[in-house]
Amino acid sequence: MSSSSESPQQSLAGKADASPCATRLTDIAGFTCVDHVAIAVRAGDLEPQVNAYKLLGFTEIHREEVRGGDQVREVLLRIGNGPNLIQLLEPLQPDSPVQKLIDKNGGRGGFAHVAFRVDNIQNAFDDMKSKGFNIIDKAPRKGSHGTTVFFVHPKSREDAPFGFLLEVVQEG
Repeated sequence: MSSSSESPQQSLAGKADASPCATRLTDIAGFTCVDHVAIAVRAGDLEPQVNAYKLLGFTEIHREEVRGGDQVREVLLRIGNGPNLIQLLEPLQPDSPVQKLIDKNGGRGGFAHVAFRVDNIQNAFDDMKSKGFNIIDKAPRKGSHGTTVFFVHPKSREDAPFGFLLEVVQEG
């Protein structure tokens, strides 16, 4: 964790000299850390879920409706004082990708994706594309909370699919 004079929000922004996410993995698109784990919640269940996480000591740091192709209401919750987050995703429309995930899961919410943070989203995108990863987005795009993102398909590579949706995130 960063120095005691630095707020948790400053740490979330990822100061290179103090953040636990400052160490870069080499040769793999510049990943610095796990940014968040996303969990799909059924329509109408967002507030009870947020309250349950707050009972565990999680802190709500952001709330937003994300339109466009995503069609979700999201809440970001910080785990303790660290940089890691839980993202709760509630579908806003029946054709939302999150609603489709819930439908595939028998109407239950659950794991949606894991997101890794990078310092340079375009470099990560180009590197992963050149290595044959099945990237869903045509280019990095605007995400929530001032981020830039792209998604990698669960069938990420024919020879070694991850089996789950992967998001790559650059802080704003």
